[in-house]
Amino acid sequence: MNAAEIGQAAADLLGAEAARRQIGLLSLRHPGITLDDAYAIQLAQIERKLAAGRRIVGWKIGLTSKAMQEALGIDTPDSGVLYDDMVFETGGTVPAGRFIQPRIEAEIAFVMKAPLAGEVTRGEVLAATDYVAPSIEILDTRILRADPESGRPRRIFDTVADNAANAGIVLGAECHAPEAVDLRWAGAIVKKDGAVVATGLGAAVLDDPVTGLVWLARRMGHYGQRIEAGQVVLSGSFIGPVECPPGTEIRADFGPFGSVAIDFD
Repeated sequence: MNAAEIGQAAADLLGAEAARRQIGLLSLRHPGITLDDAYAIQLAQIERKLAAGRRIVGWKIGLTSKAMQEALGIDTPDSGVLYDDMVFETGGTVPAGRFIQPRIEAEIAFVMKAPLAGEVTRGEVLAATDYVAPSIEILDTRILRADPESGRPRRIFDTVADNAANAGIVLGAECHAPEAVDLRWAGAIVKKDGAVVATGLGAAVLDDPVTGLVWLARRMGHYGQRIEAGQVVLSGSFIGPVECPPGTEIRADFGPFGSVAIDFD
């Protein structure tokens, strides 16, 4: 894709977010789109959002489970950016109309005390982490999940360009030293409107949630970015996405690790 096409795709996605409406698949509009193109579209949106006064508070890692990767025919995760206006308090409420088709996932969040970029080890990730906490990621998509005419689903290029379908973050109040918890066994029971709809363990995330941050640091280094001190990183979901139409109440019980709650008006 050339610079004009990348800029137009970014503008279309920002317009879709503002209008609460979805656009067609970029992978159909641009059949030759690459991952580099998709991240360039994401970066163009970052630049425009920062210019408009938004502030980056962290990053999310997605497509970390083998099931999701196989469904999309890929062998790599993806990533997106978290902005200050995406943060919701646990126990809070998402206003009606804020998102198009919100869903949630349960994840382990890493809050950093030192920057990371490029080739790093598991030990270096842990040393750079201030604490880990339970979290919920709110997903939304500014691109149709499937083309209405052909039925073709989104591809990874669509998801990456659309900020990895990211829309919000809810952090639990509990904080843990990363070395004090076996993150592979940290997990959650997720209830929707009082009924259990999903359960999972951290091991579903690349066998170890820390591995996601090793991948993210490498990916960001490739594009001249880095994870900064003070930022939050959502390490990847260990459950499938849960649909959250208006009136939904979500409770994620992480056991001794903590809990997170969010409602949708």
